[in-house]
Amino acid sequence: MEKLQKMISEKSVVIFSKNSCCMSHTVKTLFLDFGVNPTIYELDEISRGNEIEQALAQIGCSPTVPVVFIGGQLVGGANQVMSLHLNRSLLPMLKRVGALWL
Repeated sequence: MEKLQKMISEKSVVIFSKNSCCMSHTVKTLFLDFGVNPTIYELDEISRGNEIEQALAQIGCSPTVPVVFIGGQLVGGANQVMSLHLNRSLLPMLKRVGALWL
């Protein structure tokens, strides 16, 4: 859990993902298309990925990928991210944490 907190707090936008997950791809593409440079952890490629996935589940992330943190705060998965985007709340959040300069 401590390792997870460190990973989340080190960068303004953090995405936990799996290469095999199509929704992870969609979320990553959205942020990259905005010009955001998120830190992406591919849980199916990194060592201790299973432990990190279990820690995400313990803090209430369901499903465990994709999961997005902005400014160290849990935003949620694909549904939450897309909802924020559609109601025009996502870009202001990204600007507030310095991840976007528009």
